[in-house]
Amino acid sequence: MASSVRAATRLCSFYLFTSSRHNVSSGFSWSCRLCSSRPIRSSLYEHVLEGYSHKPKLDMQRVCEETDAVKREVENRKGDLRAADVGLIVRHSITCRSLKQYCCVIRTSMRCKKKYQIWRRERIAREEGRAIREKLGQLYVQEGELEKEHYCRALRLPNRSHPSVPIGDESQARVVELVGEKREFDFKPKGHLEIGESLDIIRQRRLAHVSGHRSYYLRGAGAGLQFALQNYTMDFLQKRVTIFASVVYSLDPSRFPDLNLAGTGEVGVAGYFMDHAVNFKDLPVRTVCSSTCYRAETDTGREAWGLYRVHHFNKVEMFGVTSNETGEESSQLLDEFVMLQKEIFSSLKLHYRVLDMPTQELGPPAFRKYDIEAWMPGRGSFGEISSASNCTDYQSRRLNILYEGNDGNLKYAHTVNATACAVPRTVIAILETHQTKEGTILVPEVLRHYLGSEVIEKPKYTPIKYIGPNQPKRHTSK
Repeated sequence: MASSVRAATRLCSFYLFTSSRHNVSSGFSWSCRLCSSRPIRSSLYEHVLEGYSHKPKLDMQRVCEETDAVKREVENRKGDLRAADVGLIVRHSITCRSLKQYCCVIRTSMRCKKKYQIWRRERIAREEGRAIREKLGQLYVQEGELEKEHYCRALRLPNRSHPSVPIGDESQARVVELVGEKREFDFKPKGHLEIGESLDIIRQRRLAHVSGHRSYYLRGAGAGLQFALQNYTMDFLQKRVTIFASVVYSLDPSRFPDLNLAGTGEVGVAGYFMDHAVNFKDLPVRTVCSSTCYRAETDTGREAWGLYRVHHFNKVEMFGVTSNETGEESSQLLDEFVMLQKEIFSSLKLHYRVLDMPTQELGPPAFRKYDIEAWMPGRGSFGEISSASNCTDYQSRRLNILYEGNDGNLKYAHTVNATACAVPRTVIAILETHQTKEGTILVPEVLRHYLGSEVIEKPKYTPIKYIGPNQPKRHTSK
């Protein structure tokens, strides 16, 4: 008994001595300064420290055992995370694990010390116990700092990539399927903004006084078309999903200064499942939500006008939770969601293609992603209107989303998300595809019930006239 206590004390002293001798603590500070230009905060980890959730259980075993493969995957993705960062993450993981083992040894020695006190002089026993507690306190501080550093870096690692995903940028996207035919026009097709302005259903000019660049109004039939698309899509999907969800975002900047508006409804629905387990017999769970989304769109040089790149828009999103018994469940759910997307866009009589997106176009959670691009005659090119991603267990490990098997054991679920209808871009495709020579729009049959009209015609009223100070310059003859 005595020998075990002395061994534990020597082990603790040795660790603290080598930490000081080899400057481990200053090495930690050095690593923080080394990457000070990069963000090392993690709002998820801060959420954990505040007691709102469990620590994410990342698959560090694979990262440590298949480090070279992980490095290749990181290099194939976009972002500032590089192969050298993976090596640093592995070293932090190993050090964290070793430090936890040291702490475990010290705690064991303290339990032994309590038994040892019954036959050792009490004063000496108390002094030794106090020394062990002080050393343990120092270890806890080091452990907390190292763990924070580890999580802030490891949480930035992307998901694995499906073996069939093309490597490279968007030019390497593989066309999986081409659906429908390009419409032939006997006139030069107009762009959606020109169409919308002539029909007085879209306004984007002179809005700096309201909400700045990339803002827009949908008016009359334009607003009606937005609601028609949302309602039709929701009605279409409610027959095929098990849960209906609607996400609303509310911010109180005085209490939550770090919160951001969500760019997709997936964020809110994934949060609904956070720290919950789904029964195996209820899987897969398919949900749909309609929400307002917000994007920075900081690349102002691209699509500066029109509805293609805007700061806020409405979107209908699908989100699914499934099991991981065979490893194929989430791939099957992804295919199911893509089939639903295709049904929706085919019913709108759009010409589109399905793309298997390359590695640089995958977000960090995505294992595989399909994009759907519709032909937009006014733009003279295909434009993305939807995407679908299989995130495997990437989100569930971070959000603690599990499922309960028939044996009662809990396992990490797989998640899948897909855009059913991003309203502005779908509006673009409809206006440009179904325009007529007379300047009207033939409403797709499936939307007529919701819009209450078969044709969007030019207004019979006189549109409002701008009388503000920034009048266009008129050239007068001298």
